Amino acid sequence: MGETQMNLRPSGRRITPQRAHFRRLAESAEIGTVTRAQLAILVQSLPCVGLINGTESHLLLALVNTAQADAFDKSGRPIIFKSNQQLAFEIGRSVGRVSRMLSRLFDAGLVTMQDSGNYKRYPIRNAQGEITGGCGIDLRILIVRYAELDEMVRRARAEKKAADAALRRYRGALRNARQALATPAEQSRRVVGVIEGRIDRVADLIGIAGKAPSRNLRRATALLEWFVDRLMQLPRRSEEGQKTQNMTCPHVENGMHKQTTTPYPLANSNDERRSAAAEQLNPVRAGSASKWAFEESLGRRRSEINQPQRLPQTMVALRDVLRALPALKTYGFTPATWGDLARAMPLMCRFAGISEDARRRAIDLMGEQQAAVAVAVTLEKYDRQDVKSPGGYLRALTDRAAAGELHLARSVFGLAARNSMEIRH
Repeated sequence: MGETQMNLRPSGRRITPQRAHFRRLAESAEIGTVTRAQLAILVQSLPCVGLINGTESHLLLALVNTAQADAFDKSGRPIIFKSNQQLAFEIGRSVGRVSRMLSRLFDAGLVTMQDSGNYKRYPIRNAQGEITGGCGIDLRILIVRYAELDEMVRRARAEKKAADAALRRYRGALRNARQALATPAEQSRRVVGVIEGRIDRVADLIGIAGKAPSRNLRRATALLEWFVDRLMQLPRRSEEGQKTQNMTCPHVENGMHKQTTTPYPLANSNDERRSAAAEQLNPVRAGSASKWAFEESLGRRRSEINQPQRLPQTMVALRDVLRALPALKTYGFTPATWGDLARAMPLMCRFAGISEDARRRAIDLMGEQQAAVAVAVTLEKYDRQDVKSPGGYLRALTDRAAAGELHLARSVFGLAARNSMEIRH
């Protein structure tokens, strides 16, 4: 006869490295620092952070309320010895469902469990009758992680509040923009049509507002408010305290370069655009913009046209770029690194009406970082109405970069000086 194999029943719950870590963490809890009421309030708020669902929160709340209030005092020990059958009766779920939920709570680090050999839960008491240990559901891990979990809940609530505020402001800005289109103003039909198309474009990019990220909603709100200002012919927000825009900086051009690519107002801007790519329509003006669109250097050097090469550019700090280009903040761009600025380049091109071909060509000839600065400078000048055709302006910068005659650093510092003079006046 062969040897009889004994199938021994496994003793206790399956243990993983993470569960073992939570058990050790629970042993370091300082009993008496958190009350049962605080834990009850926290447990009810945990579903908002996505850590557990509502049913698991209900079970965890039943466990917290089962423990005596003095179990969370310094001499207490918050361990629950109720069976799964009793817990299932109290929360109205099946025994199997309760067992699975307890395992998920264990994996999430909200409870720890110590099972006996026969899966019974019981306390171990000392001579004075105080519980010193036992096999059951241990809630001490909640005391250890209370500060962490409470911070997660606070952060989730703050993010939800900010998201709701951004959504309400966007919907209000869109409604105001629609109403401003119907308000009589001293604007030509062409200008109103252009702005109406841009408002529709922003609304299409956002799509369903309730599902859009808060960052996109804030950027769209800033754009819509800017469109309303243009419709109402209001001055730029940074120029509210100035008497006239022409008196902004009368003496700046001696110390910096002052560039205006067009003397035409916004009403005539579409006459100078090319319909296919939303850039220059007039080839004569396009050639002129290609020559004179960007930063005349004092000692201008001629490079070989047949063999264009990318010359090293003087690097500027990101903080100087942000200080010189306030339009970035107006449009909702707050890059913390050069990578953030580069990733925002496609959206900046959309806002300015720059074609994809112009952006790619700028990246190929300038590099991603320099191209991002060039697009940001274009957006700033477009916001100031110094440039009426941003796509043609960026192509002009690209041509200069190909010829080795582009000086972005001078442009950035010039715009920074201009902003300083405007604020001072």
